[in-house]
Amino acid sequence: MFNNLSEKLDKALHTLKGHGKITEVNVAETLKEVRRALLDADVNFKIAKEFTKTVQKKALGQDVLTTLNPGQLMVKLVKDELTELMGGDTVGINLGGSPTVILMSGLQGSGKTTFSGKLANYLKTKKSKQVLLVGCDVYRPAAINQLRVVGEQIGVEVYAEEGNQNPVEISQNAIKHAKANGKNVVIIDTAGRLAVDEEMMTEISNIHKAVSPQETLFVVDSMTGQDAVNTAKAFNDVLNFDGVVLTKLDGDTRGGAALSIKSVVDKPIKFIGTGEKMDAIDVFHPSRMADRILGMGDVVSLVERAQEQYDEEEARKLQKKIAKNQFGFDDFLSQIQQIKKMGSMKDLVGMIPGAGKALKDVDIDDDAFKGIEAIIHSMTPDERSTPTIINASRKKRIAKGSGTSVQEVNQLMKQFDQMSKMMKMMQGGGGRKMMQMMKGMR
Repeated sequence: MFNNLSEKLDKALHTLKGHGKITEVNVAETLKEVRRALLDADVNFKIAKEFTKTVQKKALGQDVLTTLNPGQLMVKLVKDELTELMGGDTVGINLGGSPTVILMSGLQGSGKTTFSGKLANYLKTKKSKQVLLVGCDVYRPAAINQLRVVGEQIGVEVYAEEGNQNPVEISQNAIKHAKANGKNVVIIDTAGRLAVDEEMMTEISNIHKAVSPQETLFVVDSMTGQDAVNTAKAFNDVLNFDGVVLTKLDGDTRGGAALSIKSVVDKPIKFIGTGEKMDAIDVFHPSRMADRILGMGDVVSLVERAQEQYDEEEARKLQKKIAKNQFGFDDFLSQIQQIKKMGSMKDLVGMIPGAGKALKDVDIDDDAFKGIEAIIHSMTPDERSTPTIINASRKKRIAKGSGTSVQEVNQLMKQFDQMSKMMKMMQGGGGRKMMQMMKGMR
């Protein structure tokens, strides 16, 4: 996420490191590179210029804080300004109304239908809502089928009317259906076009007037950069939408849309799509995103995701097993499954401060655990529960069954043993001892 921009900003801000104080000359040099990084990321020239002008004014208008060196101060100023540029505060979704009506808008190919499913899944699982998805793309037969597949995948009902070519009528009937069947959220997936045209705008405007949605969201493919911002402006002029959804942020996006869109349409980014899976959706937090762009990670989001997968009862059972030295490969596999539920590996690594920069040239695949899982699945139940019985002949059999080498099996056994010892150490007073040792090493 924003890898190129992060790298270029890091190089630009590196200019100030080592300087004893901030001067007009070194600030100008640094911000020239910052502006260049923003323009390379497809940020609007006017916005990039205004951004660096504001940072320069703030940098030269204050003394360097005693706890910060010039480089750190500049990072803080750039971070604060990036946060403001992307909206400042987090803006949630409006779930008022009975039912809540959410109208989705955007161009064809922006990921609108897929995101409608992600949003339905988010509201169902995180907000305990009864959701109805509505197919109003009457021009593209595959669109209704796609929505039905998505609905089936997440266990959400899809409302569509075969043969009816009137999207206004379909959306009104869908709301009546929702009221009669106890649905408290209606998500209307509208038709997209390859480009903004008058017919499309008139149609979605008519749906908007007919259903009076509590929330109108504009879905935009973040990889289209400045074009996305121009499209958003055209839609906002007609719909006066409530918020923006940025999809495909897991790709090699330049980030221009995320950084420019709020300034151009003065509407908040509410959600981001971070992958293909139905749970790859995040509420947009400007401050956290600014941290990630500057390579500071996003520990808060990482902890929140971990807490969502955290099962207190399972944790208690695991603690007892560790205390009795009964932690086995089945437990290890269970921990891997929980990590995988937290999201894509690339995204998770990006949330760890400094990890994104350290691993920028490493291809982190979502199948990173595939080999480990294959090895564990090739073990017998006895071997998984009592790893100490795994001898040389068993390792050969496990390697053959998992399509790996004995060396890879040995490596996993070694890692497992080290992790088991560390977990055992952290159980009792070991954790305190480790902390005391670390303090003594300072």
